[in-house]
Amino acid sequence: MLVAALVLFLIAAVGGVVMAAVRIRNEKNPPVPIAIVHGLAGATGLILLLIYVFGSGFPGLPTVSAVLFVIAAIGGFVLVSNHAKGNLIPKPLVVVHALIAVTAFVLLFIAAVA
Repeated sequence: MLVAALVLFLIAAVGGVVMAAVRIRNEKNPPVPIAIVHGLAGATGLILLLIYVFGSGFPGLPTVSAVLFVIAAIGGFVLVSNHAKGNLIPKPLVVVHALIAVTAFVLLFIAAVA
């Protein structure tokens, strides 16, 4: 289940990199279809990770990773709400969202290969 979650988070990360590049390089929001795929992949990965964490007795790194991904998801909801209102997504929040998600991914990867 961890491998499936990692693959989904990797798909989300690719979309995230594209969206961050669009937002940081331009004064416009990223395309909605990429945001939808990013969100769906990330949410599905998070659900799989949470099922694993709850079903495995809250193992160390996967649990920390899940907490960080939940925090990143909350940031993602704020980003989406700005996008839905037609406001420009705040660049600092894009960076914080990405840093938290990357940290969570690295911890999950370490847990999966250990």
